[in-house]
Amino acid sequence: MIKRILFVLVLMAFTVGYSQILEPVKWKTSTEKISDTEYNLISTATIESGWHLYSQDVPDDGPIPTTFTFDDANGAFKFIGNTSEDEGHIVDDPVFQMKIKFFEKSAVFIQKVQLMGDVKTVNGFVEFMVCDDGRCLPPTEVELVFNINGNINTENVNTNANQSIDNNSVNKLLYGMTPENITLVSGKIEDKKSLWTIFGLGFLGGLLALLTPCVFPMIPLTVSFFTKKGGQNKSSGVGKALLYGFFILLVYLILSIPFHLLDSVNPDILNEISTNVWLNIIFFLVFLFFAFSFFGYYELTLPASWTNKTTQGENAGGLIGIFFMALTLAIVSFSCTGPILGSLLAGSLTADGGAWQLTAGMAGFGVSLGLPFALFAMFPNMMNALPKSGGWLNTTKVILGFLELALAFKFLSNADLVKHWGLLKIEPFLILWIIIFAGLALYLFGKIKFPHDSPIKKLSFSRIAGGILVAAFTIYLASGFRVNKETKTFTPLTLLSGLAPPVGYSWFYPSTSTNNLKTFKDLKEGIAYAKQVNKPIMIDFTGYACVNCRKMEEHIWPLEKIDNYLRNEYVLISLYVDDKKDLPTNQKVEVNRVNGGKRLLKNYGHKWANFQTQFFKSNSQPYYVLLNSEGTQVLNEPVGYTPDEDDYVKFLENGLEVFNKQ
Repeated sequence: MIKRILFVLVLMAFTVGYSQILEPVKWKTSTEKISDTEYNLISTATIESGWHLYSQDVPDDGPIPTTFTFDDANGAFKFIGNTSEDEGHIVDDPVFQMKIKFFEKSAVFIQKVQLMGDVKTVNGFVEFMVCDDGRCLPPTEVELVFNINGNINTENVNTNANQSIDNNSVNKLLYGMTPENITLVSGKIEDKKSLWTIFGLGFLGGLLALLTPCVFPMIPLTVSFFTKKGGQNKSSGVGKALLYGFFILLVYLILSIPFHLLDSVNPDILNEISTNVWLNIIFFLVFLFFAFSFFGYYELTLPASWTNKTTQGENAGGLIGIFFMALTLAIVSFSCTGPILGSLLAGSLTADGGAWQLTAGMAGFGVSLGLPFALFAMFPNMMNALPKSGGWLNTTKVILGFLELALAFKFLSNADLVKHWGLLKIEPFLILWIIIFAGLALYLFGKIKFPHDSPIKKLSFSRIAGGILVAAFTIYLASGFRVNKETKTFTPLTLLSGLAPPVGYSWFYPSTSTNNLKTFKDLKEGIAYAKQVNKPIMIDFTGYACVNCRKMEEHIWPLEKIDNYLRNEYVLISLYVDDKKDLPTNQKVEVNRVNGGKRLLKNYGHKWANFQTQFFKSNSQPYYVLLNSEGTQVLNEPVGYTPDEDDYVKFLENGLEVFNKQ
């Protein structure tokens, strides 16, 4: 799978990566009169799609519950019963290992009160926590106002306007610096091999497409057409063949343009799409569909009308006619090239800067497809060296079908990791891959047949060599069940890095610790230590009740490459935004909220949540920021929940590389 190698442009990263103040829950209040002295105070939460709000009743050591606090106005009213809530959903949470109730889309909470005097309004606060599939927000307090004499709705009330608070003085007191002291490193380190690597992968995909029955037989036919049409003027025929090859490249480059338009609207959209659970499930189903097409059970074809239109265009002659010939090739060969291009598309969507990676891959694919037509037109005698069409072309398709089938389970694994269903942990994933590649080995040895296979009279050297190679890889997969006595997990397989689930995501040997990493929970102490040892800093904005924080710490951080960086190369500072420990009296100060109003910092959770929003314009967890040893420079674009090992390694590698160049 294509790895995340290229980060977005530095200024774009600073603007987009640091603009993530989220407010997925809106609160409205109303009252319902029961009698002259009894009222229902109704709090309605409207929750954005994909987010969930936790119940008032959450077991100990679970996430932060929703809590209502009412000002009793010196005994002007009294509560009747407890605050009721909607039915909601109850799930077995695999991280907290308990049943947890939460709400989606909306939730209504009702508190019945009896008025003891002349009361016009009832004031209160709600403290709540929300999470989606990739992040959690710190506990948030919202003021609620209930108007007894009229049902005046209030929405996320914040009655305190910005007052004259000296933010710089407050920030220096709390954090020893101000947001202006932190800058983004201007020296951007670009991985020069990144786009070339993806170009190479696209080129390899094009070579595979050339070896399929949809494309290979067309090479001699098309080259003969151009050389004969050139007549006595050989250079004319060669020139047209070169144009034909160029137009093949152009067709595939044009296919990537819509993704650049999406990227210009929202630079994060491709990465957001790639982490979408349902899209990963769709990719899983599509890859299964592609695989069985390659096996020969049905053919993938585009509408015949498309082919007819492009064929008509070929009669236009000149440049336009040659372009339509190239377009016709792309359409009629879709049954073989479509699944390969689908793999390229899916891989590009899993990376930042996916649009450019997709273009690079498409360029490699187009060059690989178009180059043979140009070369053979220039040197016709080379065609004599081409093997004749035959059953080996269908064998190539079937091999690709097995590869598509294996990759399909990578996307199902992505969805499983995000939703923590526990269906495709490391054990079933390895078993499925062992079955798939054992099946491929048996196919190459002639023990399994598919619909379009030719009879095998004698195994060729290439089939025997391929079968032995695949069988060896199958044994390698089985070695993934060896237990590492030191980490008490299965042994990670290097070749499956980024493809298989983390070894800690296991039924039999789950990872339950962060390997005793040296961790600071105070910003100033951590920065002082980083200066002393001259190492870069990773700030880990986390929470005790953050599900995906635990998944990162338990399943991603213990992996060998990542553990080495966190243990030996970085100073780790973990700041818990839901830490309820009271702040010292001199730090209990009022601060301006980023989105308006002000708040009183009461505990350490408030302090670190304020630090994240004020300095990095983000309020979701987990959130990882790499800084230099002084804590004054952000080394690269911060990231949130990153369950892919290779993506997270690249993030840490890039930050360390930038730090070492300072």
